[in-house]
Amino acid sequence: MAPASIPPLSAAARAEGLIDVRSVVPDAVIDLRYATTDNFTRTRLYPANARCLVHQSMVAGLVTAAHRLRGLGYLLAFWDCYRPHSVQVRMFAVVPNPNWVARPGRYARSHEAARSVDVTLALAESGTSCPSARRVDDHCLLDMGTGFDDFTARAYAFATADVSRVARDHRATLRTAMNAGGLNVYVGEWWHFDGPGAMIQRPILAAPVN
Repeated sequence: MAPASIPPLSAAARAEGLIDVRSVVPDAVIDLRYATTDNFTRTRLYPANARCLVHQSMVAGLVTAAHRLRGLGYLLAFWDCYRPHSVQVRMFAVVPNPNWVARPGRYARSHEAARSVDVTLALAESGTSCPSARRVDDHCLLDMGTGFDDFTARAYAFATADVSRVARDHRATLRTAMNAGGLNVYVGEWWHFDGPGAMIQRPILAAPVN
């Protein structure tokens, strides 16, 4: 999307220093699973018009990563970005295990602070052989060994058991591109990357996800 076609942010989002990721990565594939029922809670946690919002401190890193991936014929696909505190509370109620779902507290960190993203790789041109489960609009998500929010050891960033060589290579490609932008993988989830200062405790954001 061209920046001019992206709806303006709410005043609350602007005040928190948030941006719509499409304004800096215009070819981003947006597949926000929590705006659908295709997630581990099986309920819609975001409004249908939810957007991928990130703190401006992540912009340079995401631009760098997306640029690197384009040269390989890949696009960044976003499964989650800024996550309101109220949603984190609901998630933890479903899976109250801090190894898989961050325990909500009095402060915002990671997704709640808009300084982490959940991403995967998509083919810039999907062709006709893409399995329906991995098709997002006109793009095909790559085989990464697991889907999103897979609560098994196969989801670990550096897992090898029961993860194919192809999937391990795809994960490494994603990590290398994100690392080039200063974005670091969470070892427990191959799809989760933290931006600068992601784990610093900050006031809970008041911005809506749309």
